[in-house]
Amino acid sequence: MAGIPGSDSEDNNNQNVDKPIENKRDDSCSSAETGKGDVEVVRMNGDSTEVNGKMDVSDENSEDLVNGEKEKQTDKDGEKDSEENKEQEVVLIQDTGFNVTIVCPGVDEFELPVSSMELVQEIHQVLMDREDTCHRTCFSLQLDGQTLDNFAELKSIEGLKEGSVIKVVEEPYTIREARIHLRHIRDLLKSVDPGDAYAGVDCNSVSFLNIITAGDIIEKKSFKPDSVDCTPPEYIMPGSKERPLLPLHPNIKDLKSPACLKVLTLSGWNPPPGNRKMHGDLIYLYAVTLEDKKYHITASTRGFFVNQCTEDVFNPKAASQKFLSHTLIELLNQLSPSFKRNFAVLLKKRGQKHPFERVPTPYQLYTWMAPQQEHYVDYIRAEDAFATRLGYEEHIPGQTRDWNEEMQVTRELSRKALPERLIRERAIFKVHSDFVAAATRGAQSVIDGNVMAINPGDEAKNQMFIWNNIFFSLGFDVRDHYKDFGGDFAAYAAPGNDLQGVKAYFNADIEGMYTLGTVVVDYRGYRITAQSIIPGILEREQEQSVVYGSIDFGKTVVTNDKYKELLQKSASHLKIRPHKVLNEKGEEIELFSSIECKGIVGNDQRHYVLDLLRTFPPDVNFTQVDPEILSKDMRNHGYPHIHRHKLCCLRQELVDAFVENRYVAFVRTAAYHFQQMQLHKKPAQDQVVKETKLKAIPDTKTFVPNESEKTDKKDVAEAETEEAKKIVEALTGKDNQTVEENSRDIVKKAALAVGSLSETEFNLSFNPDVFQQHVKHANPDSTVLSKEQQAVQEAAEFLVLHQIPTLVNNCLDHSSSPIDGATLTEAMHSCGINMRYLGKLAETVAKYKSVSYVYTTCIAEMITRAAKHLYKTHMQGVDMMSLTSAISHFLNCLIGSLPNPNPGVTVDEGKGSKKRSKRKNKGIAISIDNIEWVNETPRTLWKKIVDEVDEYYHYTLECDSIDSAIEKYGIQRVSLLRSFCQCTGIQILLREYNLECRTKPIFTEDDIVNVFPVVKHIHPRATDAYHFFSSGQQKIQQGQLKEGYDLICEALNLLNNVYGAMHPEIAACLRLLARLNYIMGDYCEAMSNQQRAVLMSERVLGIDHPNTITEYAHLALYCFANNQVSSALRLMYRARYLALLCHGENHPEIGLIDSNIGLILHAVEEYDRSLVFLDNALQLYQRFYGAKSLKVAMSNHLVARTHSCRGDFRAALTSEKEAYTIYRQMLGEEHDRTKESSECLKHLTQQAVVFQKKMNEIVKGEKVTSLAGLQIQTPSMHSVLEMLNVVNGIVFVQISPEEIERLRRQIGKKQEHKVEEKEKDTGNDNVNDTDSVTSPEKDVITSPEKDELAKSEKQILNGELIGEEIAVGH
Repeated sequence: MAGIPGSDSEDNNNQNVDKPIENKRDDSCSSAETGKGDVEVVRMNGDSTEVNGKMDVSDENSEDLVNGEKEKQTDKDGEKDSEENKEQEVVLIQDTGFNVTIVCPGVDEFELPVSSMELVQEIHQVLMDREDTCHRTCFSLQLDGQTLDNFAELKSIEGLKEGSVIKVVEEPYTIREARIHLRHIRDLLKSVDPGDAYAGVDCNSVSFLNIITAGDIIEKKSFKPDSVDCTPPEYIMPGSKERPLLPLHPNIKDLKSPACLKVLTLSGWNPPPGNRKMHGDLIYLYAVTLEDKKYHITASTRGFFVNQCTEDVFNPKAASQKFLSHTLIELLNQLSPSFKRNFAVLLKKRGQKHPFERVPTPYQLYTWMAPQQEHYVDYIRAEDAFATRLGYEEHIPGQTRDWNEEMQVTRELSRKALPERLIRERAIFKVHSDFVAAATRGAQSVIDGNVMAINPGDEAKNQMFIWNNIFFSLGFDVRDHYKDFGGDFAAYAAPGNDLQGVKAYFNADIEGMYTLGTVVVDYRGYRITAQSIIPGILEREQEQSVVYGSIDFGKTVVTNDKYKELLQKSASHLKIRPHKVLNEKGEEIELFSSIECKGIVGNDQRHYVLDLLRTFPPDVNFTQVDPEILSKDMRNHGYPHIHRHKLCCLRQELVDAFVENRYVAFVRTAAYHFQQMQLHKKPAQDQVVKETKLKAIPDTKTFVPNESEKTDKKDVAEAETEEAKKIVEALTGKDNQTVEENSRDIVKKAALAVGSLSETEFNLSFNPDVFQQHVKHANPDSTVLSKEQQAVQEAAEFLVLHQIPTLVNNCLDHSSSPIDGATLTEAMHSCGINMRYLGKLAETVAKYKSVSYVYTTCIAEMITRAAKHLYKTHMQGVDMMSLTSAISHFLNCLIGSLPNPNPGVTVDEGKGSKKRSKRKNKGIAISIDNIEWVNETPRTLWKKIVDEVDEYYHYTLECDSIDSAIEKYGIQRVSLLRSFCQCTGIQILLREYNLECRTKPIFTEDDIVNVFPVVKHIHPRATDAYHFFSSGQQKIQQGQLKEGYDLICEALNLLNNVYGAMHPEIAACLRLLARLNYIMGDYCEAMSNQQRAVLMSERVLGIDHPNTITEYAHLALYCFANNQVSSALRLMYRARYLALLCHGENHPEIGLIDSNIGLILHAVEEYDRSLVFLDNALQLYQRFYGAKSLKVAMSNHLVARTHSCRGDFRAALTSEKEAYTIYRQMLGEEHDRTKESSECLKHLTQQAVVFQKKMNEIVKGEKVTSLAGLQIQTPSMHSVLEMLNVVNGIVFVQISPEEIERLRRQIGKKQEHKVEEKEKDTGNDNVNDTDSVTSPEKDVITSPEKDELAKSEKQILNGELIGEEIAVGH
């Protein structure tokens, strides 16, 4: 049983005591006080799989949106109260820690730190995880002779206090306990083996951090620079074309655990006959030791002993030497010296692993490459594969789980106080992650033909399945349900849309409204939807069940008062406009959702909503509408496009961004008119005083932001908007009876200007049923309907004319820099841009050379996605015997340059197997008739890819093969292989592939190791943790670092309570904590937190995920700060290698990594190697930031420093002159940076003259006594660290408590908007203040890029230090 250390981490580490994970409900809060608990934190901006969508927090008791407007005021008014309440609530759950003494048979007594809110069961788990007690599972805990209840909280136990003695008492086994014991022993024997992680079972995943750093960095002593081996591997050197794959999984052989036994399995003599049961026999086992001795073992109520059975004779009596032991390990220790020795080694190895390397992840992660695994006898694995695993799981024995009941009961839990909300969110998350695991397993079983259909007589693709109380349906158009919407294409897209709808209603969290557990699984070319089952739904016809909505796309429409009441609440939250439609009888029905949304009351009397595929408004750019209804701008962009199905909807993020944009426009327009009115009223002399900077926004269609807009302009705009909001609140205030008539006119004008659906206030919501031919609207010619259509049309226009340019601007100013398809998808989704706009994005990005890497990523992603669409049809119906051949052939056609790769199967073989299989393989979803894949060639596949990209993304690819794609667009084969394998679930063998080979196929059928499911699901949130995180960030921005740090530690604790030990959001929280530690000068703690962030990112996101690359780079910096130069270099080399795999050399992230590597090599006086990396960084910065950017100046300065250290003063002078020129142009003569560069130039010139003189003397043959005039300074570690901070955009501060207090007082005195005014006035004059903190040494010229400089210096002046602003590379 894996665990993480408890709050008293040092004691725990010494004793190898780990806190349990499974039931870690409230105990982790204690570490808030110390901030040292091994408890993890959350990334607060992120749904990580979806990847990092906004984590918007809704307060269940109040509606978040009033007529589409976010209740900003409520937030502000309630913020102080809620913060106080939160802090009081935290005190409520703040537990007390104390030590108890554990007395256990066979080991010395020891002390164990516990907390009052733990359950007794958690002490059980700790003991099952400790090295010296881990072999026990069947025991009770006794205090003063009284057995403790496993589910009692420690605080409820009388007499339990500091120093109490708890005894471990061995208990008799039952069959269930014996099976639990066997499973636990098997898990121990496999605990250091990566086999399960590569096979993708039991939520295991791999991590390589401790292999990269050659041991745990926390335990290392800092190395002297002279003992550092800093040779970078050849393949990561700038300019290297080699992209090996083996280093992705380094030292894989070292991960293998020592073998302890040859065989341990259930005996064929099971179950014991009746008379032996009455002698206490429970289970018979068979073991073969490393000494080749065979034993038959009985598990009895008293423990384990050797019996006299053989393979063919049943004699269950005890052997003469029976070695009766209470645990199986103790018995095997006596039977086999090799077992005893190797098991001790294994436990030691297990103990050396960081707890985060052993804790299960919440969702299964799959790797796209795996080494060849040995397959050995394992009866538990065999049993898991074919049995339903009932009878010894943690839940009610002997029953399948009622998933629907569990999900709905957890949502009904109380949510009034913080402890109750934590328990509720924890329960929701736990049930959800269990459901995802069960649904994934079921979906695989369905496609593998392991589950019988509930309608076996129907055609294969129309079949439905029930397994483990989960309903499964395939993504095909069953009974022509979607005939008018695009057939199978629509049926494939519908589950994804439905999942977005489920997510929206789930997050709205309306009391009394229930959604189904929904998971969408793509496996072997099929899409399967798994849903929990509404009680009673299978016993009646759908027509009888539906009490709201329509089951036949609008012919019959029904409604229900209770549903109206519930959906009215969610409609305001989701910005859905109530609207009336006609059914076939001509009756008007009012709806608060799309017409397809169905309401069903289950037998449990709960109100369920399902079929939420059109929750959000339709996307008119991809709908068959009359082009004339679109604006001229949109027609010029080529819209509307015809799409392959009619279910295209806008994303929730877009709807929110559009409403927010219009609200700001409304506010500022109204405020402008109001101020104009005031100006006309006042005497002329007051006009000057009252003049305002606010401008109206009469034309709301001018969406495209100005690229040159800088941060300070945004700040001004925000301040103006805040001011405008106050004016509008006064205008529309309900209490203000004296509002004049012309004030109402102002609001009316503003509402009209932004397309509000109400004239008296801002109201923008959407009718999801407009532009739907199957929906009959009650008043088709009314102005209301045309306004509703106009709103939907403008939202789609906003996407193209505002959101896409915004994303491009984010890339141009480097606030977003996607490195692979996953991060590009995340960036697009966070702006509300659907993936079908990828072609439009590529078209826009292509115009800007400085973001060529984004263009490459767009093209690669379109090729990957088009190939995925083709792979889906390629795989459907392939005979199971030919599966690996079909996959390897597809990969050869996609990645390889060989014109006609051999598919490994002939067409005749395919046909032959087809005839045989029609009878046998009834279980497989589609009858086996697909042999077309055999005829595929690279030429035909690439033609299909080009056609697919043209049809789906409306983009013309100018390539007809992988070679022309590489030449034209600069994509990498290895990156394409990686992204394709990840999005289709293919796992290939870990070996070196010659991807350029033109003489033979790259992949053979043996290279396909496995096919995994690709799973999509919702992500339950930790709302209170989010509040703490936000408050913490605010405090940090106000300069209250300590308070901010404490709040973020508390957020971490709450996240642990909700998510357990492992979660992407916890990794992000740890990263911020590490950055804060670093800023406050606690390098050691920074390294410790960042180490956990890296391990967690590897485990939950993947060893080559872009976030993992960032985490590695952060950790390298902190290692360097701790004088672990060797580790820092290894980590940076790893980060560079991963970035090269993901994208290649042409990326700004590589420039940043190279600057870091160059500086660290400079620190250890490896000047030649340093220069290679620094030169490359300079070239990349010139390409992506422009020749005159401050990053280029900085790079030039670094190159100059390195040249001067090598004694090449002429080259140093050239580089420093470049830097000086840029500083003078960008910052002016008087700026500190310019002056320092000027000083540096003088020094270098002087050195160059001295050097030249000496050289001349040598040439003339004069005797040179010394080179004393030359001053070649070797860099100090301190100066290099400062340069690293500057390169990474960090303003590094060592602030004493007194200074923090002074800063806090200073902030307290000033209003925030005054501070902004002051910053604008003082401009660059304040810059020198920073230098007093950042660069005490004059020879260090520090200069990050322009906006970083401005931001960081403002922050230091105001005591502001914010997390995201100080992230490496961002």
